Amino acid sequence: MTDGLFFLPLGGAGEIGMNLNLYGFGPEGDQDWIIVDLGVTFGDDTVPGIDVIMADPDFIVERQNRLLAIVLTHAHEDHIGAVAHLWPDLRCPVYATQFTANMLQDKLVEAGIDSEVELNIVPLGGQIQIGPFDIRYISITHSIPEANALAIRTPLGNILHTGDWKLDPDPLLGDKTDIDALSAFGDEGVLAMVCDSTNVLTPGRAGSEAAVRSSLSTLLSGMRGRVAVTGFASNVARVETIIKVGASHGRKAVLVGRSMHRAVAAARDAGYLQDLPPLLREDEAQNLPRDEVLYVCTGSQGEARAALSRIARGDNPRIRLEPGDQVVFSSRIIPGNEKAIFGLQNQLAQLGVEVITEKDHFIHVSGHPCRDELTDMYRWARPQNAIPVHGEMRHLLEHAELAKSVQVPNSIVAPNGSLVQIAPGRCKIIDEVYAGRLYLDGNVLTPIEDGQIAVRRQLSFSGYLGVTLVLDEEGCFMAPPKVRLIGVPAHDGEPDNLASEIADAIEEAVAKMRRAQLREDAAVKEKVRRLARREIRHATGKKPVTEIELIRV
Repeated sequence: MTDGLFFLPLGGAGEIGMNLNLYGFGPEGDQDWIIVDLGVTFGDDTVPGIDVIMADPDFIVERQNRLLAIVLTHAHEDHIGAVAHLWPDLRCPVYATQFTANMLQDKLVEAGIDSEVELNIVPLGGQIQIGPFDIRYISITHSIPEANALAIRTPLGNILHTGDWKLDPDPLLGDKTDIDALSAFGDEGVLAMVCDSTNVLTPGRAGSEAAVRSSLSTLLSGMRGRVAVTGFASNVARVETIIKVGASHGRKAVLVGRSMHRAVAAARDAGYLQDLPPLLREDEAQNLPRDEVLYVCTGSQGEARAALSRIARGDNPRIRLEPGDQVVFSSRIIPGNEKAIFGLQNQLAQLGVEVITEKDHFIHVSGHPCRDELTDMYRWARPQNAIPVHGEMRHLLEHAELAKSVQVPNSIVAPNGSLVQIAPGRCKIIDEVYAGRLYLDGNVLTPIEDGQIAVRRQLSFSGYLGVTLVLDEEGCFMAPPKVRLIGVPAHDGEPDNLASEIADAIEEAVAKMRRAQLREDAAVKEKVRRLARREIRHATGKKPVTEIELIRV
């Protein structure tokens, strides 16, 4: 049989987040596979009670015996956050550079599988051989240390998997983008480039962290009172900027939030942040003059359990903000988080705290390439085929058009579940496979088809109606019907009155049923269900989740 080279996105293509990419090599149906990145996204109010969502790896779990490795490009949650949850079903070696491995190790320890996972450290610029895949890590700049593109060589051709990237001419932490390596790989011939699409709709360039440092210094120089700055903990260069700029203006920094402490510890263990000014504990900062305090907080996306939200609610006994203090959001709003972020900012405003965002001052740059940077990447790599990923459908389509405009011969828009045959022959989609979602519900992974989230959502919209009937074998009531209403409105503000009315109607209706029907549980329950729902709909206009319990005595 003829060998083939395949690409299959199960997450992150047609959306931003929960990246899960597969590369396969071998005869169709008999390939060896690697996973590139295994991340999560976060729940919102459309999935009540769900904090974490990840791509369903069912396709590769069924082929686990041919899965060679998980290869990680960098340490953002949407690229590594699912590893600890899904590895027990995958059971293969994991490859990452030191900082990414440090960030992942904490998650493996929490999951209790750190002793089982073979976690291999790849040096910056290092090369690994995994079955038919010869992979070289190429350093690129992003909003986190040690981001990497992957130069993947196979017997059928080369693939450039960019991961997340930007072109920062003056990175404050880590290496510059290795343009020479990218160009040299392009000279070898790149069959396909699988590339970040996040900012394809934005003209120009993303900008440099060095410029943010200068602007934050100007901003903090004029501030009085306590200052709290929130951003992404994984953006270690930004964290360093905040701490050093604060020190230059006489402020002592306090890290607030578990993720902030973890990121700094992981960075230091990888050799970064060795010259930071001393950091204080939360209790030590309580005795400082207000003008000397600088809190570096998690929670820029309004996360309810993150540090800044807890401070705004008054849930942190060691930190309080009051009129005259300022909070700086050194981050962007991730789409979908607007409601939570604006709610947090309003809470802070109610405390009399001044809130400063990127709309008020230059305090953030993106970690993803804008159009001019994408054009540069295509100029260096010169791929025969462009496969956009890491974007919503509008991003993928626009990215495909951009690739055509810079003379890429072929562009493939391949949303999640698209099995792409890169070689031999013309690069094209040859099949569609299942690409579902898994919800982390508490500590239980449940598929999207489970249905419990839909029930929970309906409960949040319409409430709950429960009826308990106690009948003898002939259908006579042994106790009055019991009606329970949860989350159901009542015109008089007294749900018990409505419950009593429904109970009376049920008792009257059951008494009129034929004797033969009264002996059949199903007939009685269906009669009561329809009556109760009709009564509640007439009284409130709602269609609550309804449960009928019948007990025979």
